[in-house]
This record gives sequence, C-alpha cells and structure tokens, in this order.
Amino acid sequence: MSEYKYDLIIGLETHVQLQTKTKLFCRCSTKFGADPNTQTCPVCIGMPGSLPVMNREAFQLALKTAIALNCEIPEFTKWDRKNYYYPDLPKGYQISQFDLPMSQNGWLDIQDSKGEFEPKRVGIIRAHLEEDAGKSLHDEAHGKSDTRIDLNRTGTPLLEIVSHPDMRSPKEARAYLTELKLMLTYLGTSDCNMQEGSLRVDANVNIHIHLPDGSKIATPIVEIKNLNSFRFIERALAYEGQRQYKAWQETKQTIKDAPKRTVGWDDARGITLSQREKEDSADYRYFPDPDLAPVITPKAETEKVRSSLCELPAAIRKRLEGTYGVTAYDSDVIVIQGRPLVDYFEEVAKASADGKKSANWVTQEVLRVLNEQGGDIQSFRLRPPALAELVKLVISGDIEITRAKEVFNDMVANDRTAPQSMQVLGIQKVDLSELEAICKELVAANPKIVADVKGGKAQAVGSLLGQAKKRNPNANPNDVRRICLEIIEKM
Repeated sequence: MSEYKYDLIIGLETHVQLQTKTKLFCRCSTKFGADPNTQTCPVCIGMPGSLPVMNREAFQLALKTAIALNCEIPEFTKWDRKNYYYPDLPKGYQISQFDLPMSQNGWLDIQDSKGEFEPKRVGIIRAHLEEDAGKSLHDEAHGKSDTRIDLNRTGTPLLEIVSHPDMRSPKEARAYLTELKLMLTYLGTSDCNMQEGSLRVDANVNIHIHLPDGSKIATPIVEIKNLNSFRFIERALAYEGQRQYKAWQETKQTIKDAPKRTVGWDDARGITLSQREKEDSADYRYFPDPDLAPVITPKAETEKVRSSLCELPAAIRKRLEGTYGVTAYDSDVIVIQGRPLVDYFEEVAKASADGKKSANWVTQEVLRVLNEQGGDIQSFRLRPPALAELVKLVISGDIEITRAKEVFNDMVANDRTAPQSMQVLGIQKVDLSELEAICKELVAANPKIVADVKGGKAQAVGSLLGQAKKRNPNANPNDVRRICLEIIEKM
C-alpha cells in the first residue's frame, strides 16, 4: 500500500478556572478540596425560583485575559443557556455564551527556544465565559461500579479559549499551552493547576493527506476530551494522527463521510477510546438566559484594562535578550519560572554589569539549588547583590569558574559573602609570577606535549592544566593555557 504524507491539524479548546473566591453566579466558595456537596446553594444547583447574579470579578479577569490575547472586545455581550442532560449538571443546562461572546478574533505568538519549529501566530477564535459543571466520581473498588456526583464545582467560573486549527505538531500544541499557561499566571487570572482541574484541554484533531495529484483530503475530526497534562496531550495528539491515517488507509473515509466524534485518552494503554458522536450547536438549543442581563463594556473600560496590563512573558523575553544580551534559551528558562526570578536575574545583571554570565549563574546554579531544596526565589538566602559580587570576581579573574562554584555552594549553605567564603576555603588569586614559574616547569618537564603543540595540536596543552592545579589548586586554567602556549611559541 502506498504511503502518503499528511499534515496534522490541531485546534485546542482550553478551559481555565478563574481565580475568584466565589462562583460565577452565586456566593458559594470555589476553594478546592472541600467535602463533596458542601459548597452548593439553590442558585448553582438550579432550584426553582433561584436567580443568578454575575460575579463582576470573574468578568474582569476574563476581560483582562482576552485583551492580553489581542482579542476584539465588543461593547455588548449576553448570556445563553446551553441545554443538555448529564448527571453532574443538575439544572439541565449550562450558562454560557453563544453568538455574542465577550471576546473574539485574537492571537497568541508561540516559539521554540530550541529551534524545533518556526515561530508561529496561533489565532484565537473566541474566549468566552461560562459556568463549570459538577464532577462524576467513579468508584470501581471492591467490584462495584458506583458513580457519585460532587456538585462543589458546579457554577465555578471558566474562561473557554478556543484556538483556530493552526497547530501542526504535538510540540507546537505544547508550546501554545505552555505560553498560554504562563500568560495566565503572570496576569493572575488562574493558578492553572491541572491536578486540581483549573486548566483542562480538549483537542480537535484531524489530518490532511497529500495525494499524488497535488490535492489534499481531510479525515473526520475527532475531539479528545479532558486532557489533564501536557505530556498526555503530546502523546494523545501523536497517536491520534497515526490512528487516523491507518483508518483512512482501510476505509478511505473523509470529513464529508462521518460526523465529528469525541474520544477519551487512555494513557496507560497509549490509545484513544471512542465515546460518542459530537453534538452540533443546534443540538444544544441555545437561547438567551432570561434571568441575566447583558453586559455592556464601554471602550473606555477596555482601554483602561489594556493600559493596566502587566508586562507579558513574550515582551519580557524580548527585553531580556535586547537589554542584557542573553540567549533566547536562557531568557525562556528565566521567564518560565515567573516574575520573581526575572526580577532576581535583572538585579544580578545590573549589579555585575554582565547579563550573559549572570544568566548562566541564575539558570544553572541558582535553579539547581532551588530544585534540590524545593524552595522559591523569594526565600532563597543568597540575594542578588551577593551573587553579583561573585560574578564580578569571576569576570575580573580573581577566581576561576570551578572554584567559584565551590564558593557559591558555601555562600548558600553558610550565608557568607564571596570574600568570606573564599577565605574559609583558602581560595585566593595566584600571583602571575608564581603562575609563570609553574608553567615554565611544566613545559620543561613535558617535551612531548611541546612537540605536539608545535606540530599544530594546540589542544595538547590541556594535559598541563591538571598538573598545574595539583601544584596550586587556585591556578586559573585559562591563564595556565595562555601562559603555556606563549612559552612554547617562544621556544
């Protein structure tokens, strides 16, 4: 059977729980971890006669996010009822937004600091507010197949962000979600805790197959539901592309021949499992919610929110690279850790006057210690001025890099300054005349290395570095290499 190339077509629907203390239309708590069904009221469980009232803070957080996503913000938006029956939806409908969402037509730029794909702009179809449903708890222990319902989550404010199908690989999809999650945390919109369900993703996937005549055909679209880790998302997308290609080879079924289906991802087995045919919008029988007034957002309010936005991750990366000369990779590592580490790095870079070396120390040594100790940068005992002092000593040549790492570890462990740690560890700059004397002895004692260097193998001098360190542990390898080569050149 002939093999054809195909493009993986990916669009993502991301459901973000907004960081409010109360639900979208009532005053019940949104705190995670409470006993089942202890955070409900007549409004969120849909008792007759109860009336919803919009949570203004939820709308403001959604507005801020939509503006950060470069979306158009209409002055008029309304609430709609999305009607469907499911055990964890006691009202029989979900309050959402249909034809007049609060935002639309935005975009998010993504890139890969490792260079595995070209920078890309992913379009945002819409970002709209809606309430969450409850949660079904499946208990299969002791041979039972019981399902219980926890309605604590019912009515929690969600922002659904729907992308265009602009992504072409699992890596692009992961980069989009990583950048989106980072933006949300910088904005303070959501804690994005996937383990607690604050960030959930549905992926719409199909493939476009290249035929020999130059045309393309599309396979039926599949929606992979409730992916709750970035690793699962990558694996599910890769699998589904391969599955759809094999299915097309067997059936030749195209997007015109079958309705959209939803599937679930079984990570233990590494496969998607069919769930049901996907409903169309008409199946939900949308109509305006009669209990909620439309929301008017004047242009002046939109501009006020726009002007109050914090510096976003993409802008920070660009500024760090331009101002401090750091690499795209290092700027990404720093920014992805959060604003406190950005501020820490900038303070070190300014005090040391060397952004590249400061980035090396922060991304390697500082993050290593934080990972080992499980702390955060705010409580890290080595403050920026102290690290900057060490960086300056390395730049000036007063200490070579290997011994500087020993000093760093001592500073962190014992809350000392760089000079104090150097004194305790017996580290000091070697006098140049002493170093020259050592190098002359080494060159005289190693004629074969001299011959190799004169024969064009300058790297052979590296064998002398360890010998110099044995003579004096404080010997700077760079200085030893330079002096030895100069001595040999004059011979």
